[in-house]
Amino acid sequence: MSSEIRLKITGMTCGHCVAHTKKALEAVPGVTEADVSLEPGGAVVKGDADVAALIAAVKDAGYEASADS
Repeated sequence: MSSEIRLKITGMTCGHCVAHTKKALEAVPGVTEADVSLEPGGAVVKGDADVAALIAAVKDAGYEASADS
């Protein structure tokens, strides 16, 4: 079953940051699509990926992330 996971992301400052974060999220197994926005700083990820893996991918890309309830 596909779900939608929302993340709060801080540290992104430009379009390149958004593209870099989107690429990192879409590389996580189970992700079918990632929509990343600079303002207010977050992502909506579709698929059945593990939230901890998504947060780790964002951190590996150089930004901070947390689950956005």
